Amino acid sequence: MIKKIGKRTILTCMVIGFACIGIFCSFTNMQFSDKTTKIKDRPKIVNIVNFIRLLEPRDSLITQDVLYQTVVKQVEIMKKYKLGGTFLLQYDALIDPRYQKLLKELPADSFEIGAWWELPQPLIEKAGLKWRGRFPWDWHADIGFSTGYTPQEREKIIDVYMADFKKFFGYYPKSVGSWFIDAHSLNYMYDKYKIVASANCKDQYGTDGYTLWGGYWNQAYYPSRINSYMPAQTVENQLPVPIFRMLGSDPIRQYDTGLGSKRQGVITLEPVYPEAGGSATWVNWFFKEFVEGESMAFNYTQAGQENSFTWDAMSKGFEIQMPLIARLRDEGKIKVETLEASGLWFKKNFKLTPVTSFTANHDLPGGDLKTVWFNSRFYRLNLLWENGALRIRDIHMFDEKLPSAYTTQKATSNECSFFTLPIVDGYLWSKNEDLAGLRFKTIVDGKEILIKGGDPVISNPSEGKLLVSWPLTTFKGTLVIDISEKQMTVSITGENVGKWFLDLTAPKAENLPFKSVKSAQIDCEFEGLPYSLNAIAGSFSKPGNDNIFRMSPKGNVLTLDLSNGRNVK
Repeated sequence: MIKKIGKRTILTCMVIGFACIGIFCSFTNMQFSDKTTKIKDRPKIVNIVNFIRLLEPRDSLITQDVLYQTVVKQVEIMKKYKLGGTFLLQYDALIDPRYQKLLKELPADSFEIGAWWELPQPLIEKAGLKWRGRFPWDWHADIGFSTGYTPQEREKIIDVYMADFKKFFGYYPKSVGSWFIDAHSLNYMYDKYKIVASANCKDQYGTDGYTLWGGYWNQAYYPSRINSYMPAQTVENQLPVPIFRMLGSDPIRQYDTGLGSKRQGVITLEPVYPEAGGSATWVNWFFKEFVEGESMAFNYTQAGQENSFTWDAMSKGFEIQMPLIARLRDEGKIKVETLEASGLWFKKNFKLTPVTSFTANHDLPGGDLKTVWFNSRFYRLNLLWENGALRIRDIHMFDEKLPSAYTTQKATSNECSFFTLPIVDGYLWSKNEDLAGLRFKTIVDGKEILIKGGDPVISNPSEGKLLVSWPLTTFKGTLVIDISEKQMTVSITGENVGKWFLDLTAPKAENLPFKSVKSAQIDCEFEGLPYSLNAIAGSFSKPGNDNIFRMSPKGNVLTLDLSNGRNVK
Protein backbone atom coordinates (compact mmCIF):
# COMPACT_ATOMS: atom_id res chain seq x y z
CA MET A 1 0.00 0.00 0.00
CA ILE A 2 1.06 3.60 -0.46
CA LYS A 3 1.26 4.56 3.17
CA LYS A 4 2.52 8.00 4.16
CA ILE A 5 6.25 7.64 4.02
CA GLY A 6 7.59 11.01 5.35
CA LYS A 7 9.45 9.95 8.51
CA ARG A 8 9.07 6.26 7.64
CA THR A 9 6.06 6.05 9.94
CA ILE A 10 4.63 3.46 7.60
CA LEU A 11 6.37 0.78 9.63
CA THR A 12 4.41 1.52 12.81
CA CYS A 13 0.80 1.40 11.65
CA MET A 14 0.05 -2.12 12.89
CA VAL A 15 -2.80 -3.00 15.17
CA ILE A 16 -2.23 -2.30 18.88
CA GLY A 17 -1.00 -5.31 20.73
CA PHE A 18 0.15 -7.21 17.64
CA ALA A 19 3.75 -6.21 18.18
CA CYS A 20 4.13 -8.76 20.93
CA ILE A 21 4.26 -11.58 18.37
CA GLY A 22 8.02 -11.31 18.23
CA ILE A 23 8.42 -12.76 21.72
CA PHE A 24 7.18 -16.12 20.60
CA CYS A 25 9.21 -18.87 19.03
CA SER A 26 10.28 -18.52 15.42
CA PHE A 27 8.51 -20.51 12.71
CA THR A 28 11.55 -20.51 10.49
CA ASN A 29 11.80 -24.29 10.49
CA MET A 30 8.05 -24.90 10.40
CA GLN A 31 7.05 -28.24 8.91
CA PHE A 32 4.29 -28.21 6.33
CA SER A 33 1.95 -31.17 6.15
CA ASP A 34 2.38 -33.64 3.33
CA LYS A 35 -1.39 -34.17 3.23
CA THR A 36 -2.12 -31.06 1.17
CA THR A 37 -4.04 -31.48 -2.08
CA LYS A 38 -1.93 -31.63 -5.21
CA ILE A 39 -1.73 -28.17 -6.77
CA LYS A 40 -2.78 -29.41 -10.20
CA ASP A 41 -6.23 -30.24 -8.77
CA ARG A 42 -6.85 -27.25 -6.52
CA PRO A 43 -3.85 -24.97 -6.94
CA LYS A 44 -2.42 -22.65 -4.34
CA ILE A 45 -1.35 -19.80 -6.59
CA VAL A 46 1.24 -17.18 -5.69
CA ASN A 47 1.82 -14.14 -7.89
CA ILE A 48 4.93 -12.11 -7.11
CA VAL A 49 3.82 -8.66 -8.26
CA ASN A 50 6.08 -5.63 -7.91
CA PHE A 51 4.82 -2.34 -9.24
CA ILE A 52 6.99 0.56 -10.17
CA ARG A 53 6.74 4.34 -9.78
CA LEU A 54 9.35 6.75 -11.13
CA LEU A 55 9.36 9.14 -8.20
CA GLU A 56 8.26 9.60 -4.59
CA PRO A 57 7.30 13.22 -3.82
CA ARG A 58 6.59 12.62 -0.14
CA ASP A 59 10.19 12.07 0.92
CA SER A 60 13.19 13.94 -0.51
CA LEU A 61 15.51 11.09 0.50
CA ILE A 62 13.71 8.70 -1.83
CA THR A 63 15.29 9.68 -5.12
CA GLN A 64 14.60 8.24 -8.55
CA ASP A 65 17.83 6.28 -8.27
CA VAL A 66 16.78 4.80 -4.91
CA LEU A 67 13.54 3.64 -6.52
CA TYR A 68 15.34 2.18 -9.53
CA GLN A 69 17.86 0.32 -7.38
CA THR A 70 14.95 -1.14 -5.39
CA VAL A 71 13.63 -2.81 -8.54
CA VAL A 72 17.15 -3.99 -9.43
CA LYS A 73 17.36 -5.71 -6.03
CA GLN A 74 13.91 -7.28 -6.46
CA VAL A 75 14.96 -8.72 -9.81
CA GLU A 76 18.22 -9.97 -8.32
CA ILE A 77 16.67 -11.91 -5.46
CA MET A 78 13.88 -13.34 -7.65
CA LYS A 79 16.46 -14.63 -10.10
CA LYS A 80 18.53 -16.04 -7.24
CA TYR A 81 15.62 -18.31 -6.26
CA LYS A 82 14.47 -18.88 -9.86
CA LEU A 83 11.17 -17.14 -9.18
CA GLY A 84 9.27 -15.51 -12.00
CA GLY A 85 6.73 -12.77 -11.52
CA THR A 86 5.01 -9.66 -12.75
CA PHE A 87 6.29 -6.08 -12.88
CA LEU A 88 3.61 -3.43 -13.37
CA LEU A 89 4.71 -0.04 -14.68
CA GLN A 90 3.21 3.31 -13.84
CA TYR A 91 3.42 5.54 -16.92
CA ASP A 92 6.27 7.73 -15.66
CA ALA A 93 8.37 4.60 -15.11
CA LEU A 94 7.20 3.11 -18.43
CA ILE A 95 8.75 5.97 -20.41
CA ASP A 96 12.03 5.91 -18.45
CA PRO A 97 14.80 4.21 -20.51
CA ARG A 98 16.42 2.58 -17.45
CA TYR A 99 13.27 0.61 -16.60
CA GLN A 100 12.69 -0.27 -20.24
CA LYS A 101 16.17 -1.76 -20.53
CA LEU A 102 16.05 -3.57 -17.18
CA LEU A 103 12.68 -5.19 -17.81
CA LYS A 104 13.25 -6.05 -21.46
CA GLU A 105 16.20 -8.19 -20.37
CA LEU A 106 14.03 -10.41 -18.13
CA PRO A 107 13.24 -13.91 -19.44
CA ALA A 108 9.86 -13.70 -21.14
CA ASP A 109 8.96 -17.26 -20.19
CA SER A 110 8.89 -16.45 -16.46
CA PHE A 111 8.42 -12.69 -16.16
CA GLU A 112 5.55 -10.48 -17.24
CA ILE A 113 5.49 -6.71 -17.81
CA GLY A 114 2.13 -5.05 -17.33
CA ALA A 115 0.46 -1.78 -16.37
CA TRP A 116 0.08 -0.15 -12.95
CA TRP A 117 -2.96 2.08 -13.24
CA GLU A 118 -2.08 5.19 -11.27
CA LEU A 119 -2.02 8.24 -13.48
CA PRO A 120 0.93 10.67 -13.22
CA GLN A 121 1.35 14.08 -14.81
CA PRO A 122 3.14 13.04 -18.03
CA LEU A 123 0.33 10.64 -18.95
CA ILE A 124 -2.46 13.10 -18.25
CA GLU A 125 -0.81 15.87 -20.21
CA LYS A 126 0.02 13.64 -23.17
CA ALA A 127 -3.67 12.76 -23.30
CA GLY A 128 -4.38 16.49 -23.74
CA LEU A 129 -5.76 17.02 -20.24
CA LYS A 130 -4.87 19.52 -17.54
CA TRP A 131 -2.88 18.21 -14.58
CA ARG A 132 -4.54 19.13 -11.28
CA GLY A 133 -2.15 17.38 -8.92
CA ARG A 134 0.01 18.71 -6.12
CA PHE A 135 3.00 16.73 -7.40
CA PRO A 136 3.92 14.98 -10.67
CA TRP A 137 2.40 11.89 -9.07
CA ASP A 138 -0.54 12.50 -6.72
CA TRP A 139 -2.23 9.58 -4.96
CA HIS A 140 -5.59 11.27 -4.36
CA ALA A 141 -8.57 9.41 -5.86
CA ASP A 142 -9.68 12.41 -7.94
CA ILE A 143 -6.20 13.03 -9.37
CA GLY A 144 -4.05 9.93 -9.61
CA PHE A 145 -6.73 7.34 -10.44
CA SER A 146 -9.13 6.82 -13.31
CA THR A 147 -12.02 7.72 -11.00
CA GLY A 148 -10.89 11.37 -11.26
CA TYR A 149 -11.73 11.64 -14.96
CA THR A 150 -14.79 11.41 -17.20
CA PRO A 151 -15.36 8.18 -19.14
CA GLN A 152 -14.28 9.90 -22.36
CA GLU A 153 -11.10 11.21 -20.71
CA ARG A 154 -10.33 7.75 -19.37
CA GLU A 155 -10.41 6.34 -22.88
CA LYS A 156 -7.93 8.96 -24.09
CA ILE A 157 -5.62 8.18 -21.16
CA ILE A 158 -5.82 4.45 -21.83
CA ASP A 159 -5.07 4.92 -25.53
CA VAL A 160 -1.96 6.97 -24.77
CA TYR A 161 -0.64 4.43 -22.25
CA MET A 162 -1.31 1.44 -24.48
CA ALA A 163 0.28 3.06 -27.53
CA ASP A 164 3.46 3.91 -25.65
CA PHE A 165 3.62 0.51 -23.95
CA LYS A 166 3.42 -1.19 -27.34
CA LYS A 167 6.04 1.18 -28.74
CA PHE A 168 8.50 0.22 -26.01
CA PHE A 169 7.70 -3.49 -25.58
CA GLY A 170 6.13 -4.51 -28.89
CA TYR A 171 2.77 -5.67 -27.50
CA TYR A 172 -0.09 -4.48 -25.30
CA PRO A 173 -0.03 -5.38 -21.60
CA LYS A 174 -2.18 -8.33 -20.58
CA SER A 175 -2.43 -7.42 -16.88
CA VAL A 176 -3.46 -4.11 -15.37
CA GLY A 177 -3.43 -3.56 -11.63
CA SER A 178 -4.28 -0.74 -9.26
CA TRP A 179 -5.73 -0.18 -5.81
CA PHE A 180 -8.98 0.30 -7.72
CA ILE A 181 -9.99 0.74 -11.36
CA ASP A 182 -13.46 1.87 -12.42
CA ALA A 183 -15.65 -0.44 -14.48
CA HIS A 184 -15.71 1.80 -17.56
CA SER A 185 -11.92 1.70 -17.81
CA LEU A 186 -11.78 -2.07 -17.35
CA ASN A 187 -14.49 -2.59 -19.98
CA TYR A 188 -12.58 -0.38 -22.43
CA MET A 189 -9.25 -2.12 -21.74
CA TYR A 190 -10.85 -5.51 -22.32
CA ASP A 191 -12.96 -4.61 -25.34
CA LYS A 192 -10.20 -2.74 -27.20
CA TYR A 193 -6.91 -4.09 -25.85
CA LYS A 194 -7.90 -7.60 -24.69
CA ILE A 195 -6.44 -7.56 -21.19
CA VAL A 196 -6.81 -10.93 -19.47
CA ALA A 197 -6.28 -10.12 -15.77
CA SER A 198 -6.58 -7.28 -13.30
CA ALA A 199 -5.84 -6.80 -9.61
CA ASN A 200 -7.20 -4.53 -6.91
CA CYS A 201 -6.57 -3.84 -3.26
CA LYS A 202 -7.49 -6.14 -0.40
CA ASP A 203 -10.56 -5.23 1.63
CA GLN A 204 -9.81 -2.21 3.79
CA TYR A 205 -11.60 0.74 5.35
CA GLY A 206 -10.22 4.25 4.90
CA THR A 207 -6.55 3.26 4.51
CA ASP A 208 -4.85 5.94 2.39
CA GLY A 209 -8.34 7.33 1.76
CA TYR A 210 -9.40 4.21 -0.14
CA THR A 211 -12.30 2.04 1.07
CA LEU A 212 -13.11 -1.33 -0.49
CA TRP A 213 -15.48 -3.06 1.88
CA GLY A 214 -17.65 -6.16 1.68
CA GLY A 215 -16.37 -7.70 -1.54
CA TYR A 216 -15.18 -11.13 -2.64
CA TRP A 217 -12.64 -11.45 0.15
CA ASN A 218 -9.71 -13.16 -1.55
CA GLN A 219 -8.77 -15.16 -4.67
CA ALA A 220 -10.48 -13.64 -7.73
CA TYR A 221 -13.88 -12.80 -9.18
CA TYR A 222 -15.56 -11.68 -12.39
CA PRO A 223 -16.92 -8.15 -11.80
CA SER A 224 -20.19 -6.64 -12.86
CA ARG A 225 -19.99 -4.60 -16.06
CA ILE A 226 -21.30 -1.58 -14.10
CA ASN A 227 -19.37 -2.04 -10.86
CA SER A 228 -15.77 -3.23 -10.82
CA TYR A 229 -15.88 -4.11 -7.11
CA MET A 230 -19.13 -6.11 -7.26
CA PRO A 231 -19.01 -9.77 -8.33
CA ALA A 232 -21.46 -10.53 -11.12
CA GLN A 233 -24.02 -13.33 -10.89
CA THR A 234 -24.55 -13.95 -14.60
CA VAL A 235 -22.39 -14.37 -17.69
CA GLU A 236 -24.43 -11.73 -19.47
CA ASN A 237 -23.65 -9.01 -16.94
CA GLN A 238 -20.08 -9.89 -16.03
CA LEU A 239 -16.82 -8.55 -17.41
CA PRO A 240 -14.79 -11.65 -18.35
CA VAL A 241 -11.58 -10.31 -16.78
CA PRO A 242 -10.84 -11.86 -13.37
CA ILE A 243 -9.85 -9.36 -10.68
CA PHE A 244 -7.38 -10.79 -8.16
CA ARG A 245 -7.31 -9.45 -4.61
CA MET A 246 -3.88 -8.15 -3.68
CA LEU A 247 -1.56 -7.99 -0.68
CA GLY A 248 -2.11 -11.24 1.25
CA SER A 249 -4.42 -10.03 4.00
CA ASP A 250 -4.21 -11.57 7.49
CA PRO A 251 -7.44 -13.64 7.56
CA ILE A 252 -7.85 -13.23 11.33
CA ARG A 253 -6.61 -9.78 12.38
CA GLN A 254 -6.77 -7.46 9.38
CA TYR A 255 -10.56 -7.21 9.57
CA ASP A 256 -10.68 -5.75 13.09
CA THR A 257 -7.60 -3.57 13.07
CA GLY A 258 -8.44 0.09 13.40
CA LEU A 259 -11.68 -0.35 15.32
CA GLY A 260 -12.62 2.98 16.83
CA SER A 261 -10.69 5.00 14.24
CA LYS A 262 -11.47 6.31 10.78
CA ARG A 263 -8.81 4.24 9.05
CA GLN A 264 -7.57 0.70 9.32
CA GLY A 265 -3.98 -0.34 9.83
CA VAL A 266 -2.31 -2.95 7.65
CA ILE A 267 -1.56 -6.59 8.48
CA THR A 268 -0.54 -8.16 5.18
CA LEU A 269 2.12 -10.11 3.34
CA GLU A 270 3.73 -6.85 2.22
CA PRO A 271 7.38 -7.30 3.26
CA VAL A 272 7.72 -3.75 4.54
CA TYR A 273 5.66 -4.45 7.68
CA PRO A 274 7.92 -5.77 10.46
CA GLU A 275 5.16 -7.51 12.41
CA ALA A 276 3.54 -9.13 9.36
CA GLY A 277 5.19 -9.62 5.95
CA GLY A 278 8.55 -8.69 7.43
CA SER A 279 8.33 -11.20 10.28
CA ALA A 280 9.51 -14.80 9.86
CA THR A 281 6.96 -15.91 12.47
CA TRP A 282 4.03 -14.28 10.71
CA VAL A 283 5.14 -15.21 7.18
CA ASN A 284 5.60 -18.89 8.00
CA TRP A 285 2.26 -18.97 9.83
CA PHE A 286 0.50 -17.28 6.90
CA PHE A 287 1.89 -19.69 4.29
CA LYS A 288 1.19 -22.74 6.46
CA GLU A 289 -2.48 -21.75 6.71
CA PHE A 290 -2.51 -20.75 3.03
CA VAL A 291 -1.21 -24.16 1.95
CA GLU A 292 -2.99 -26.43 4.42
CA GLY A 293 -6.30 -24.63 5.05
CA GLU A 294 -9.36 -25.59 3.01
CA SER A 295 -9.71 -23.29 -0.01
CA MET A 296 -12.07 -25.26 -2.25
CA ALA A 297 -11.52 -24.39 -5.95
CA PHE A 298 -8.15 -22.71 -5.39
CA ASN A 299 -6.27 -20.38 -3.11
CA TYR A 300 -4.38 -17.24 -4.05
CA THR A 301 -2.03 -14.67 -2.62
CA GLN A 302 0.10 -11.87 -3.98
CA ALA A 303 3.65 -11.35 -2.76
CA GLY A 304 5.93 -8.47 -3.71
CA GLN A 305 5.99 -4.73 -3.01
CA GLU A 306 5.88 -1.36 -4.76
CA ASN A 307 9.25 0.30 -5.07
CA SER A 308 8.09 3.43 -3.20
CA PHE A 309 8.93 1.71 0.09
CA THR A 310 12.61 1.32 -0.97
CA TRP A 311 14.85 -1.72 -0.66
CA ASP A 312 16.14 -0.78 2.79
CA ALA A 313 12.63 -0.98 4.20
CA MET A 314 11.51 -4.15 2.42
CA SER A 315 14.72 -6.18 2.12
CA LYS A 316 14.32 -8.19 5.33
CA GLY A 317 10.79 -9.29 4.48
CA PHE A 318 11.67 -9.97 0.85
CA GLU A 319 14.57 -12.16 1.87
CA ILE A 320 12.33 -14.06 4.32
CA GLN A 321 9.60 -14.68 1.78
CA MET A 322 11.39 -15.52 -1.46
CA PRO A 323 13.28 -18.63 -0.26
CA LEU A 324 10.14 -19.91 1.47
CA ILE A 325 8.06 -19.42 -1.66
CA ALA A 326 10.75 -21.19 -3.70
CA ARG A 327 10.83 -24.12 -1.27
CA LEU A 328 7.05 -24.53 -1.28
CA ARG A 329 7.10 -24.41 -5.08
CA ASP A 330 9.82 -27.06 -5.25
CA GLU A 331 7.84 -29.26 -2.85
CA GLY A 332 4.79 -29.01 -5.12
CA LYS A 333 2.68 -27.21 -2.55
CA ILE A 334 2.21 -23.93 -4.43
CA LYS A 335 2.28 -22.71 -8.03
CA VAL A 336 4.25 -19.52 -8.71
CA GLU A 337 3.28 -17.76 -11.92
CA THR A 338 2.59 -14.39 -13.51
CA LEU A 339 -0.64 -12.50 -13.11
CA GLU A 340 -1.36 -13.03 -16.80
CA ALA A 341 -0.95 -16.80 -16.42
CA SER A 342 -3.33 -16.82 -13.47
CA GLY A 343 -5.88 -14.83 -15.46
CA LEU A 344 -5.72 -17.25 -18.37
CA TRP A 345 -6.02 -20.24 -16.03
CA PHE A 346 -9.01 -18.68 -14.28
CA LYS A 347 -10.85 -18.00 -17.55
CA LYS A 348 -10.15 -21.54 -18.79
CA ASN A 349 -11.52 -23.15 -15.64
CA PHE A 350 -14.40 -20.89 -14.54
CA LYS A 351 -17.28 -19.62 -16.64
CA LEU A 352 -18.61 -17.80 -13.57
CA THR A 353 -16.97 -16.70 -10.34
CA PRO A 354 -16.18 -19.89 -8.39
CA VAL A 355 -16.88 -20.85 -4.79
CA THR A 356 -13.72 -20.54 -2.69
CA SER A 357 -12.61 -20.25 0.93
CA PHE A 358 -9.60 -19.14 2.94
CA THR A 359 -9.16 -21.10 6.17
CA ALA A 360 -6.90 -20.46 9.15
CA ASN A 361 -7.08 -23.59 11.30
CA HIS A 362 -4.47 -22.27 13.74
CA ASP A 363 -3.54 -18.93 15.22
CA LEU A 364 -0.15 -17.34 15.70
CA PRO A 365 1.80 -18.58 18.72
CA GLY A 366 -0.02 -17.67 21.93
CA GLY A 367 -3.42 -17.17 20.27
CA ASP A 368 -6.43 -19.42 19.86
CA LEU A 369 -8.38 -17.66 17.11
CA LYS A 370 -9.53 -19.58 14.03
CA THR A 371 -11.40 -18.37 10.99
CA VAL A 372 -12.77 -19.26 7.59
CA TRP A 373 -13.78 -16.90 4.79
CA PHE A 374 -16.28 -18.25 2.25
CA ASN A 375 -16.86 -16.57 -1.12
CA SER A 376 -19.30 -17.17 -3.95
CA ARG A 377 -20.72 -14.99 -6.71
CA PHE A 378 -23.71 -14.33 -4.41
CA TYR A 379 -22.20 -13.52 -1.02
CA ARG A 380 -19.28 -13.73 1.36
CA LEU A 381 -19.29 -15.12 4.89
CA ASN A 382 -16.77 -15.05 7.74
CA LEU A 383 -16.77 -17.34 10.78
CA LEU A 384 -14.49 -16.53 13.72
CA TRP A 385 -13.81 -18.75 16.73
CA GLU A 386 -12.65 -16.89 19.84
CA ASN A 387 -12.49 -18.04 23.47
CA GLY A 388 -14.31 -21.26 22.60
CA ALA A 389 -17.29 -19.48 21.02
CA LEU A 390 -18.28 -18.91 17.39
CA ARG A 391 -19.29 -15.57 15.89
CA ILE A 392 -20.46 -14.95 12.36
CA ARG A 393 -18.39 -11.81 11.93
CA ASP A 394 -19.40 -10.83 8.41
CA ILE A 395 -21.99 -11.49 5.72
CA HIS A 396 -22.23 -9.32 2.62
CA MET A 397 -24.42 -10.08 -0.38
CA PHE A 398 -23.53 -9.31 -3.99
CA ASP A 399 -25.81 -7.91 -6.69
CA GLU A 400 -24.60 -7.07 -10.18
CA LYS A 401 -27.45 -4.54 -10.48
CA LEU A 402 -25.90 -2.18 -7.91
CA PRO A 403 -23.97 0.37 -9.98
CA SER A 404 -20.86 2.18 -8.90
CA ALA A 405 -21.08 5.94 -9.32
CA TYR A 406 -17.49 5.92 -10.56
CA THR A 407 -18.47 3.96 -13.66
CA THR A 408 -20.07 7.03 -15.22
CA GLN A 409 -19.07 9.94 -12.95
CA LYS A 410 -15.89 11.60 -11.72
CA ALA A 411 -14.88 11.29 -8.08
CA THR A 412 -15.79 14.46 -6.19
CA SER A 413 -13.31 14.09 -3.32
CA ASN A 414 -9.78 12.87 -2.74
CA GLU A 415 -11.14 9.65 -1.23
CA CYS A 416 -12.90 6.74 -2.88
CA SER A 417 -15.34 4.11 -1.58
CA PHE A 418 -16.68 0.79 -2.87
CA PHE A 419 -19.27 -1.28 -0.96
CA THR A 420 -21.53 -4.32 -1.31
CA LEU A 421 -24.77 -5.24 0.53
CA PRO A 422 -24.37 -5.79 4.30
CA ILE A 423 -26.22 -8.38 6.37
CA VAL A 424 -23.61 -8.61 9.16
CA ASP A 425 -20.74 -6.14 9.51
CA GLY A 426 -18.48 -6.92 12.43
CA TYR A 427 -16.28 -3.91 11.76
CA LEU A 428 -18.47 -0.95 10.83
CA TRP A 429 -21.18 -1.88 13.34
CA SER A 430 -18.78 -2.51 16.25
CA LYS A 431 -17.25 -0.48 19.03
CA ASN A 432 -13.83 -1.12 20.57
CA GLU A 433 -14.93 -3.50 23.32
CA ASP A 434 -18.34 -4.41 21.93
CA LEU A 435 -18.18 -6.34 18.68
CA ALA A 436 -21.10 -6.79 16.31
CA GLY A 437 -21.97 -10.20 14.92
CA LEU A 438 -24.27 -13.19 14.89
CA ARG A 439 -23.67 -15.31 17.99
CA PHE A 440 -24.80 -18.87 18.71
CA LYS A 441 -26.72 -19.04 21.99
CA THR A 442 -28.79 -21.34 24.18
CA ILE A 443 -30.74 -20.98 27.42
CA VAL A 444 -29.53 -22.59 30.64
CA ASP A 445 -31.40 -22.07 33.93
CA GLY A 446 -33.42 -19.30 32.34
CA LYS A 447 -30.34 -17.37 31.15
CA GLU A 448 -29.03 -16.87 27.64
CA ILE A 449 -25.44 -18.09 27.27
CA LEU A 450 -23.00 -18.51 24.41
CA ILE A 451 -22.66 -22.00 22.98
CA LYS A 452 -19.09 -23.20 23.47
CA GLY A 453 -17.05 -25.89 21.74
CA GLY A 454 -13.65 -27.22 20.76
CA ASP A 455 -11.68 -27.05 17.52
CA PRO A 456 -13.72 -27.01 14.28
CA VAL A 457 -13.04 -29.31 11.35
CA ILE A 458 -13.43 -27.56 8.00
CA SER A 459 -13.65 -29.63 4.82
CA ASN A 460 -14.79 -29.64 1.21
CA PRO A 461 -16.73 -32.94 0.88
CA SER A 462 -18.04 -32.17 -2.62
CA GLU A 463 -17.69 -29.55 -5.30
CA GLY A 464 -19.00 -26.16 -4.19
CA LYS A 465 -19.71 -27.25 -0.62
CA LEU A 466 -17.88 -26.18 2.53
CA LEU A 467 -18.63 -28.24 5.64
CA VAL A 468 -17.87 -26.98 9.16
CA SER A 469 -18.14 -29.51 12.01
CA TRP A 470 -17.74 -27.97 15.45
CA PRO A 471 -17.72 -30.35 18.46
CA LEU A 472 -19.60 -28.71 21.31
CA THR A 473 -19.00 -28.66 25.03
CA THR A 474 -22.25 -26.93 25.97
CA PHE A 475 -24.18 -29.88 24.51
CA LYS A 476 -23.05 -33.44 23.83
CA GLY A 477 -23.15 -32.90 20.13
CA THR A 478 -21.80 -31.23 17.04
CA LEU A 479 -22.80 -28.01 15.35
CA VAL A 480 -22.70 -28.50 11.58
CA ILE A 481 -22.67 -25.65 9.07
CA ASP A 482 -23.21 -26.65 5.45
CA ILE A 483 -22.26 -23.71 3.20
CA SER A 484 -22.84 -23.64 -0.55
CA GLU A 485 -23.01 -21.14 -3.39
CA LYS A 486 -26.42 -19.74 -2.49
CA GLN A 487 -27.26 -20.84 1.03
CA MET A 488 -26.13 -21.87 4.49
CA THR A 489 -27.66 -24.59 6.68
CA VAL A 490 -26.97 -24.84 10.40
CA SER A 491 -27.92 -27.84 12.52
CA ILE A 492 -26.90 -29.42 15.83
CA THR A 493 -26.72 -33.17 16.22
CA GLY A 494 -26.28 -35.06 19.48
CA GLU A 495 -27.89 -35.93 22.80
CA ASN A 496 -30.07 -33.61 24.89
CA VAL A 497 -29.61 -30.70 22.52
CA GLY A 498 -31.38 -27.72 24.04
CA LYS A 499 -33.02 -24.75 22.43
CA TRP A 500 -30.56 -22.75 20.35
CA PHE A 501 -30.65 -19.66 18.17
CA LEU A 502 -28.50 -16.89 16.68
CA ASP A 503 -28.74 -13.27 17.79
CA LEU A 504 -27.42 -10.31 15.83
CA THR A 505 -26.07 -7.56 18.05
CA ALA A 506 -24.69 -4.28 16.70
CA PRO A 507 -23.49 -1.60 19.13
CA LYS A 508 -23.57 0.96 16.33
CA ALA A 509 -27.22 0.37 15.56
CA GLU A 510 -27.83 3.60 13.65
CA ASN A 511 -28.20 3.54 9.87
CA LEU A 512 -28.42 -0.24 9.60
CA PRO A 513 -29.90 -1.54 6.33
CA PHE A 514 -32.82 -3.46 7.89
CA LYS A 515 -36.27 -2.14 6.98
CA SER A 516 -38.49 -4.88 8.35
CA VAL A 517 -38.14 -8.24 10.10
CA LYS A 518 -40.75 -10.80 9.10
CA SER A 519 -41.01 -14.45 10.04
CA ALA A 520 -39.44 -15.73 6.81
CA GLN A 521 -37.76 -12.64 5.42
CA ILE A 522 -35.71 -9.63 6.45
CA ASP A 523 -36.08 -6.71 4.06
CA CYS A 524 -33.04 -4.48 3.60
CA GLU A 525 -31.92 -1.49 1.58
CA PHE A 526 -28.44 -0.13 0.87
CA GLU A 527 -27.52 2.76 -1.44
CA GLY A 528 -31.06 2.73 -2.79
CA LEU A 529 -31.08 -0.96 -3.73
CA PRO A 530 -33.56 -3.27 -1.93
CA TYR A 531 -32.48 -6.81 -1.05
CA SER A 532 -33.58 -9.52 1.36
CA LEU A 533 -32.39 -12.32 3.60
CA ASN A 534 -34.75 -15.29 3.42
CA ALA A 535 -35.27 -18.26 5.74
CA ILE A 536 -35.86 -21.53 3.89
CA ALA A 537 -36.03 -23.44 7.18
CA GLY A 538 -36.41 -21.65 10.50
CA SER A 539 -37.59 -18.12 11.21
CA PHE A 540 -36.65 -14.56 12.14
CA SER A 541 -37.94 -12.51 15.05
CA LYS A 542 -37.20 -9.44 17.16
CA PRO A 543 -36.70 -10.65 20.74
CA GLY A 544 -37.33 -7.24 22.30
CA ASN A 545 -33.91 -6.63 23.89
CA ASP A 546 -30.72 -5.16 22.46
CA ASN A 547 -30.64 -7.68 19.63
CA ILE A 548 -31.31 -6.46 16.10
CA PHE A 549 -32.98 -9.77 15.20
CA ARG A 550 -32.94 -13.46 16.11
CA MET A 551 -32.67 -16.52 13.88
CA SER A 552 -34.36 -19.66 15.22
CA PRO A 553 -34.22 -23.18 13.74
CA LYS A 554 -37.18 -25.36 12.84
CA GLY A 555 -36.78 -29.00 13.75
CA ASN A 556 -33.20 -28.22 14.79
CA VAL A 557 -32.34 -26.90 11.30
CA LEU A 558 -31.85 -23.33 10.12
CA THR A 559 -31.37 -22.69 6.39
CA LEU A 560 -30.72 -19.23 4.99
CA ASP A 561 -31.01 -18.16 1.37
CA LEU A 562 -28.03 -15.85 0.82
CA SER A 563 -28.60 -15.30 -2.90
CA ASN A 564 -31.16 -12.49 -2.46
CA GLY A 565 -33.76 -14.86 -3.86
CA ARG A 566 -32.06 -15.02 -7.25
CA ASN A 567 -32.93 -18.04 -9.38
CA VAL A 568 -30.02 -17.73 -11.80
CA LYS A 569 -28.11 -20.92 -12.54
